[in-house]
Amino acid sequence: MEPLLLIANADAGTADSENLERALTVLRSGGDVEVASTSNPGELDGVLHRAGSRRIVVAGGDGSLHAIVAALHRRRELEGRTLGLIPFGTGNDYARGQDIPLEPEEAARVVLTGRPRLVDILVDCRGEVVVNSVHIGVGAQASRKADRWKSRLNVVKLGRLGYLVGAAQAAVRPPFVRLRVEVDGKVVADVDRPVLQVAIGNSDYVGGGTELTPDATPHDGQADILVSFAIGPLARIGYAARLARGEHHERDDVAYLRGRTVQVTGGEFWCSADGEIDGPERNRTWTVEPAAFQMLLP
Repeated sequence: MEPLLLIANADAGTADSENLERALTVLRSGGDVEVASTSNPGELDGVLHRAGSRRIVVAGGDGSLHAIVAALHRRRELEGRTLGLIPFGTGNDYARGQDIPLEPEEAARVVLTGRPRLVDILVDCRGEVVVNSVHIGVGAQASRKADRWKSRLNVVKLGRLGYLVGAAQAAVRPPFVRLRVEVDGKVVADVDRPVLQVAIGNSDYVGGGTELTPDATPHDGQADILVSFAIGPLARIGYAARLARGEHHERDDVAYLRGRTVQVTGGEFWCSADGEIDGPERNRTWTVEPAAFQMLLP
């Protein structure tokens, strides 16, 4: 087996460290594994500088995967790279969408026996990368509020509940944003009609298991775009109910389509990209970069 470089979060807790050791036992049965722990972008850059041609194993969640893919893209070292993933995050949405086991030892076996498969990413107009999903409106509001709760609840290993708390708080007073959304040059929404949510999915799950863009896959060279116009109280309740069943994209007040380039302009909005909160913005464009790198998948 090719040598591996496993990159872990230096700030991981005791439980994650124990799970990592279990995963490493499996990985080391297949060959040489170097373990590097990082806690900031500078340390990560130093580790990647010595990675060479080794396969990189990300031991972490969506944020860790995002950070490593973004750093490799920034260094112009992503193309041709093969990555594996052992999920240790709060939500692990990218792993869910790609059927990577959430149990550390099983995920490690996928690293050893899985097949490399080309996957897409999204790149915005500033050169920032999105691996899983980006959303605007109520979803970004929920992420902003959830981010505060996750850090508190992670202390008692209940960080995933932060998503539920954030979603509940955002549902009480959701932001209605007037936006112009264009997909491959076609206007899907305009500023004369406020929106509840815009989501651009490279994969399907967000928020610890919510299938927001249910048909999205990082293997087709396109993003799935969802625009919800469900702004009335009853409409929002109906949208939330259908979202829980994975049927929200079939509503009459929801536009669901695919495309390569998405431009969002208009009133001030916040973005949640792979859980990273950014804003306020008035203009942002995302473009699919197809077959950007390879993931080891079941």
